[in-house]
Amino acid sequence: MRTTHDAASVRLYHLSDGPEGGAAETLLYGTLAEALALAAQQPDEIQADLFIATDNDVVAYLDLVDP
Repeated sequence: MRTTHDAASVRLYHLSDGPEGGAAETLLYGTLAEALALAAQQPDEIQADLFIATDNDVVAYLDLVDP
């Protein structure tokens, strides 16, 4: 992800693997800090399919938090 800050506007979404190739379900439009906090509250199986989108990039949640 490009350089950003905690107050950056982002979209947190879950990308499911449905029979038709999956669907994106938005969980939050808010700040990066809010998105990270909400994502951390989700079960592990959901966290694996979470993505954070800024105005110019998309990154998997686990890529941001896993060492």
